[in-house]
Amino acid sequence: MRFYLFIFIFIIFISKNLYSDEISTWLKGEIDIILEAYKNQNLSNENKFLIIEKTINNNFAGTGIAKFVAGKAWKKSDKNTKKIYIDNFKRHLAFNIASLMQGYSGQTYELTKSKYDNKNQVTLVDMEIFSETGSVVVTWRVKESKDRFFVIDLLVADISLVVTKRSEFNSMLKKVDNDLSKFNEVLSDQNKISYQIITE
Repeated sequence: MRFYLFIFIFIIFISKNLYSDEISTWLKGEIDIILEAYKNQNLSNENKFLIIEKTINNNFAGTGIAKFVAGKAWKKSDKNTKKIYIDNFKRHLAFNIASLMQGYSGQTYELTKSKYDNKNQVTLVDMEIFSETGSVVVTWRVKESKDRFFVIDLLVADISLVVTKRSEFNSMLKKVDNDLSKFNEVLSDQNKISYQIITE
């Protein structure tokens, strides 16, 4: 009996490892698309940004992240306001990533470790980024939904991007009395300014 139990546990362990490897392969492919774009000196800054925006829209759990970040303002809003907010948020997130990529100068990376978190049903993939001054580890939190993988968070030095955004947006939402419609105007204006900076 113990032998069969051992075999069962071993099969589950192997399956989870293969699953994590599959996610790592998928993640590497998506990261490399962005890096290749930034290596291409013939691509305009606008086209580089559009590649990032497409990646965010296709591979990040944008609606879920946007909902979490909005906090209690989400519940008070109508369907159309929420839709506009989600679009604004995804573009805001794309500008954040594009801003980080402006510092790219040929740094390399390696996906060093991946593991499946049974409790939260997410896969954690560690990526170490190397530069002349040292290295930094970024952890991607990836979840499967409808036979697809989606990034649900990024952790840099154990600091969550999603939690940081929620804190940032909470302060901004308080200034407009948690009115998501008014906040959409603020976020839209921010995005326009960011677009000018990123694409210049």
